[in-house]
Amino acid sequence: MLCALGAVAAYLIGSLSFAVIVSRLFGLADPRTYGSGNPGATNVLRSGNKGAAILTLLFDALKGYVPVVVAQQLGLDTLVVTVVGLAAFIGHLWPVFFRFVGGKGVATAAGVLLGFAPGLGGLVLLVWLGVAALTRYSSLAALIAAVAAPAIQVWGWGQGPMTAGVILMSALLIWRHAANIRKLLQGQESKIGQKATPKQP
Repeated sequence: MLCALGAVAAYLIGSLSFAVIVSRLFGLADPRTYGSGNPGATNVLRSGNKGAAILTLLFDALKGYVPVVVAQQLGLDTLVVTVVGLAAFIGHLWPVFFRFVGGKGVATAAGVLLGFAPGLGGLVLLVWLGVAALTRYSSLAALIAAVAAPAIQVWGWGQGPMTAGVILMSALLIWRHAANIRKLLQGQESKIGQKATPKQP
């Protein structure tokens, strides 16, 4: 029962699309209407408003982090904590409040991983930051971090329920980036901070 209640609560929290909410508060265009059309911090940055992008990143990460930490503080076992984290992540991908059309989940996944173990989340973030700094491609950084996350988790924390959770999140992240993979291969992918354009088909 606690697992089900925790999963539902985490899913509803994850369903809050802060890219859209923050953009509305700042009087910006809906991020689903320009650039990649993805409601996430990287696309909000294309609006030219760094403050809105930072807030989007922060709140998207917190909605993954907070449910996991609350579940841990309540003394719930690892399996339940993992389910709660996955539910928050899935809420971001398919938000009930936004017709089940959500983002790619990079920041929320980072928040979940930080909640699972700060060291795990920190190492995966370092991978993302390193690739992003070298290439300026947020999507490529996310893809490499997604591939690295399960290996880092097993290497540092061993196998268990969280291993399956991390693998599932990584697989979903890669799947959600299918269009970005095609653009990367074609040399058409936008770089971090690139000026916004009308939504690309």
